[in-house]
Amino acid sequence: MNEIYIVGIGPGGISDMTPRAVAAIDHCDVICGYDRYIDLLGEMAADKQVIKNGMRGEVKRCQSAISLARDGHSVAVVCSGDAGIYGMAGLIHEMLSDDTSIRTEVVPGITAAISGAALLGAPLMNDFAVISLSDQLTPWDRIEKRVAAVAAADMVVVFYNPMSHHRPDTLKRACEILLESRPEDTVCGWVKNIGRDGQKISILTLGELKDTGLDMLCTVFIGASDTKNLNGRMVTVRGYDI
Repeated sequence: MNEIYIVGIGPGGISDMTPRAVAAIDHCDVICGYDRYIDLLGEMAADKQVIKNGMRGEVKRCQSAISLARDGHSVAVVCSGDAGIYGMAGLIHEMLSDDTSIRTEVVPGITAAISGAALLGAPLMNDFAVISLSDQLTPWDRIEKRVAAVAAADMVVVFYNPMSHHRPDTLKRACEILLESRPEDTVCGWVKNIGRDGQKISILTLGELKDTGLDMLCTVFIGASDTKNLNGRMVTVRGYDI
């Protein structure tokens, strides 16, 4: 069929996957993806040809998908969350920028900012930004500028990839930048393993978050001046007259 579907499978559970994503995966005869995301599909991948690899294998993975599509296959490239938010949609389009022989379709999914916010309460009720703290593809000095800009703008910010074994201090450094503009009691939250086994949720202050050990499976929410802890829920009030 010479086609590639770049599919966002949501946070992990089948119940949070869109019907359109399910239909795209069911339609394809090949599935490509990061090994952890393939595993999340369970029986959905049982009768498919599967191409999977580990972290930092994105380019090779997409090259394999394109090669298989050129051979006449229908290929699903699966991404956690949304395929166009830190996913593979951009990379596939880059690689096919001079090739019109393969039909592509991006299938959106529920990104961690949305699914994590729902678990915490309603922290994204007003303007917000999303920043990845991973410096694998973005230089750290550029990340620092983005964090500083959001801090000064007094909006909620969501951090993806807050820290890892190779960069254990990135969340702490980002929090220190935020603390230059925001008080220590700023309401924050984090969620780990959204929609998966081992899901954890925490609401805490910015001062506490600075020294909290998290990992790549966590999504972090930093509140703004209009974010409150309401009965154990992280809520950014929008200013309705009630």
